[in-house]
Order: sequence, then structure tokens, then C-alpha cells
Amino acid sequence: MHRIRTRTLVTVAALLLAAPLTPAAHAAEDTRVEGRLPSGATYLMDVPADWNGTVLLYSHGYTPAGVPNPARNAPDDTTKSLLLKKGYALIGSSYATTGWAVTDAVPDQLATLDTFTARFGRAGRTIAWGTSYGGLVTTALAERHASRLAGSLSMCGLVQGGVANWNSTLDPVFALRTLLAPGSGIPLTGLPSTTAATRASDAMTAVLTEAQRTADGRARIALAAALHNIPGWNDPAQPRPAPTDRDAQQSNQYQALVGLVKFPAFVWRQEAESRAGGNPSWNTGVDYRAMLRDSPYLKEVEELYTKAGLSLKSDLDTLDRAPRIRADRNAVDWMSRTSAFTGRLAKPQLNIHTTGDALIPVQSESAYRRTATAGGSAPLLRRRYVGNAGHCTFSPGEQIAALHALEDRISSGHWRGSDPAALNSRGRQADPASPARYVPYLPAAYPRPYDRAHPADGQRK
Repeated sequence: MHRIRTRTLVTVAALLLAAPLTPAAHAAEDTRVEGRLPSGATYLMDVPADWNGTVLLYSHGYTPAGVPNPARNAPDDTTKSLLLKKGYALIGSSYATTGWAVTDAVPDQLATLDTFTARFGRAGRTIAWGTSYGGLVTTALAERHASRLAGSLSMCGLVQGGVANWNSTLDPVFALRTLLAPGSGIPLTGLPSTTAATRASDAMTAVLTEAQRTADGRARIALAAALHNIPGWNDPAQPRPAPTDRDAQQSNQYQALVGLVKFPAFVWRQEAESRAGGNPSWNTGVDYRAMLRDSPYLKEVEELYTKAGLSLKSDLDTLDRAPRIRADRNAVDWMSRTSAFTGRLAKPQLNIHTTGDALIPVQSESAYRRTATAGGSAPLLRRRYVGNAGHCTFSPGEQIAALHALEDRISSGHWRGSDPAALNSRGRQADPASPARYVPYLPAAYPRPYDRAHPADGQRK
């Protein structure tokens, strides 16, 4: 980590009373500033002595309720150290609350930027960047507060938006309950408390565990995974399966589904529902047969069903006949207002994603491309892909390469040096110790997109 020679704990009030400094007038010491915003969120700022005039406003990922929520201003310590050595100022807040906190995160991040300006002077350039849920926060900042930014970088971001996310989180557990535990009564939405959500999660985990022991169960788990576009290699700790090794692919998908069931599908959903005032997702009118047909994992599902001697047609018919789940309209409206996108970018945005992401599948990038195209800002958007398994498993070099490509776009007005080969070259130069794995890649369409640029999306609930 970059050596910090001055550590100062200050309050927002003291910062706002301080005389603004220009970057040129900044003291010749590395400076760390920590404090608390009026919302209760904490913030963290690292400013090197040789500040280059650029400030990077980092939005961190999802923090579950009850988990420590410190302020963060970079995705990892190595990337942070490399950027500080290059003269970047790094800032970020904790957000005032945990969970689905976009209504806190956006104003807290803006307040952190205001606090920085009061202490250090106006930056020559401000870039918003963030990982995972922080990619949603970053994109919200980019669409709603473009005048404050020169550009934005979303890494493994939840850029399909909140409504689409919760719809896609519903689909696999609906299939699991319908096909593996039809009489269980496990509630999938309308969860009244964390305790109820945990009970439902535990019950569905038990169903999954038992099903994985049989060929029929494994085939049906693969079907549920395909509806969420969970890849067959989704954790760097897993050996990468051969393209035709369906058993290994399914085993990896099973592990990811257990994680989805343990946290996002129930416990995290309950927290989001409590904010939205009801259930913001639905599957009324959804054609699961068509969704599977368009999934990159169709062939795997077909082969596992054949191996099990099970009728895929019969199971899809069962899904079609199953009673569907309706959304609470007011909850959808809240989620749409706060967490869906318009696609109206005014400054350049670069999105990067790993190809083997199970938590926020790479198809989310297709969803935001659709949004930006309808919003009229597709030329400002670029999407690039890292050939690795896992969620946000970028190397420091890969992240810094993306940042430099975005900076070139901001400076020149053109996307140049942003193809995979150029990004890999930039990554090796930024950090020779870390891998550079950008690959040509085009993700499939997102199965159930929802955004504010397509009014018809909101008519399907």
C-alpha cells in the first residue's frame, strides 16, 4: 500500500470551513483524510503529494445488513497502491446504510466529492468507478450527475438495473421449487422478515442438496441455472471444464446456485423488498421455454435431461402451468425510479466484465447496451470482457488498463486503444506482476431486460 505520511481525521464541518486549495497548492505530503458525512456515512480520501489532478470516486459493492461497512476508495490494495504511485487521488464513502442502498449511496458519493473539493480544491478531472453493486451506483451517477464527472468505469456492474436483477433472481428459484419441491410452500417473495427469509433459504438449500444426489435432480438444477445464465465455470478455484464435460459444468453451476439461494434469492431480496415496500419482481407472462431456447446453456441442459432419461418438454410444460408470481406495482415503481436506467449517458462510460460471472452474469452488459442504444448514447458506451471465472475477479493491471482506456477516450473524444489486445498491453505495462486476459467476446441477450428507455418493459408485470 502507498505509504501515508499524514493521517488526519476530520469532520465534514471542518472541511467545508477550510479554504479550498488548488491541486498546485497541495502540501508536499501524502495525505489521508477520514471522516463522517451528515448522513452518518464515513468517507476515506488518499491524496498523494504529487497529485496529478484526477480524482477517482470509487463506489463499493453490496454490503449485507449486519456486515461491517467501512468506507472504501479502491477495489483492492494492490490497485490502490499502483494508482497512488501514479498520482491519482482516491476517494469513496461507506454509504449511510447497508443492503440495497442506492438512495443513500448516490448522495453520499456526491457529498464525498463535495468534501474533497472543499479540502483539496476542484479536481482537473473526476472519474466515477465502481465494482458489482457499485457499478450500479456508478452508472446512476453517470446518468444523473454527468456535470460532476468526466467519465465512468463500471466493473462487473449490476448494469441491468434493479428490476431486471430481481426478476432474474426469481426465475431459478421458481424453477427449483416448481420442479423439485412443488408441495413445499417455500415462499419466494413477500418475505416478512430476515428470519422468514433465512428459513426459506435453508429449506431451498436442503432441496438443492438432496436433488444434486440424483441424475434427475442434477438435470433440473442445470435447467434452473440456465434460466439465470450461470456459467459452467464460475469460480477461479474450479478446474475449467472441457466444453463437453456436462457433469463438471453442472457441478460448478450447482455450487453457484447454492450461493444464490443462501443470500441474494431470499435474505438480500427481503431487505430490498423492505425498502421497496413490497415485491418488485414477477414472472407473469414469462415463457420459460423461450428463455431456455435463448440460453447459452441449452445444449448442456438437453444432454443432462437425456442422460437422466427425463423429459425436458414435460418439465417445461410443468413450468408453463405453474401458478405465477405477481409484483406489487408500487414496489416496481420504486425500484424503477431508484435503480433502473434511462441509457442517457452524457459522458463516456467503459464497462468491463468477466465472462464467468455467476452472481451478475455477463449478459447484464447486453442489457445496458440495449438501454444505451434506446437512450441515444451507445457511441459513448464501450464494453470489454476478461476471460476469467468468478465475480469481479479482475487483476490490478486489468482494472488500470480499463481506466487508462477511458482516460484516452475522455481526452481524445475517440475510443482508441480499447480493443482486447491493446487493453492487455496496457495491463501488462500497468502491473507486470498480474495477468492480462481481455478477450474478444459478445454476450448473449439478457433474458428479461427492464429499463426506463423501453416503456413497454413496465407493462409486462
